[in-house]
Amino acid sequence: MKEKGADPYDLKQQENVLAESRMMIPDCHKRLETSLTDIKETLSQLEESNQQDGPELDEARKIIDEVEILFKTSEA
Repeated sequence: MKEKGADPYDLKQQENVLAESRMMIPDCHKRLETSLTDIKETLSQLEESNQQDGPELDEARKIIDEVEILFKTSEA
């Protein structure tokens, strides 16, 4: 936008949007970590009560794997 000579007001608005987005990332990351912990605990409790099969549990395991890979990628 800067190279194209966009309106200064539009540039400022886009910079504000970018700054707000960057501030949201740590909060979203923290909430995702909390949710991951919760789903692991719930899955563990279900497995202890011999409820180990079902499409919902398979989906939960898949999501856990995906999120853990995402966390490993963001830490590297």
